[in-house]
Amino acid sequence: MQDHSIAELPSLRRQKILLILERDGKVMASELSQHFAVSEDTIRRDLAELDGAGLVQRVHGGALPRPKDTGKDFFTRVSETDEVKTHLAQLAAGYVKDGQIVIFDSGSTTLQVARSLPSDISITAVTASPIIAIALAEFKGIKVILAGGQLNPATMCASGQETLRLLQGIKADLLFTGVCAIHPEVGISSLHFDEVPVKQAMLDSAAHVVAVSMADKLGAVEPFVVAPCRRIQTLITERHLASGNVEDYQRLGIEVVQVDAAV
Repeated sequence: MQDHSIAELPSLRRQKILLILERDGKVMASELSQHFAVSEDTIRRDLAELDGAGLVQRVHGGALPRPKDTGKDFFTRVSETDEVKTHLAQLAAGYVKDGQIVIFDSGSTTLQVARSLPSDISITAVTASPIIAIALAEFKGIKVILAGGQLNPATMCASGQETLRLLQGIKADLLFTGVCAIHPEVGISSLHFDEVPVKQAMLDSAAHVVAVSMADKLGAVEPFVVAPCRRIQTLITERHLASGNVEDYQRLGIEVVQVDAAV
């Protein structure tokens, strides 16, 4: 049914667009135009406003969701760590075996994985995140290799040619990749352009890739695409209504491990 009553209330219409996006996982300008009985140009302006506010990611013909924590700096995200994220990290840490070379991408969840490792683990750990390197250095059995470069204060991760050169010279057994957003069609994407080549180098260097993600990052998109989803072998996420259709990821050959949100 067309909703003519709100055609003159752009702010309310945009709120309703966000609700539709949350429900359906995507919106198309042509369908929204019919639904709200306004022109497609009007809808495109709505989507542009929402995109500018960081609430959606515009794509050809419409828009896709963005993660709820998009734009938050590293320390803010770390301070918001909850029981579910901790449980996901503990499950992920179980994939690490003695003697492995393990790459830890930047991110608050990846930091939690590092902190969740068994106290007696013996591995070589590689990371471009000084914060994660410090956390790993507390383990007596972990040899830490820090990939240096220019530090991005928002992500607390190094980037640049020095970072890439070190990562490209490593053949790791396992990678815990940081996930800003992951969409079955768009792939893995990031908010930060300088992260893209670093994440790509990590993916190229690892035999097995594990992504640990909260539900709001599934089906979401950020501006810069890193790689297709098939580069991930294992996805660990919460069992939640907002986690979307996990079958979409399983059809891509990804092992999906779900944890109940109430832990």
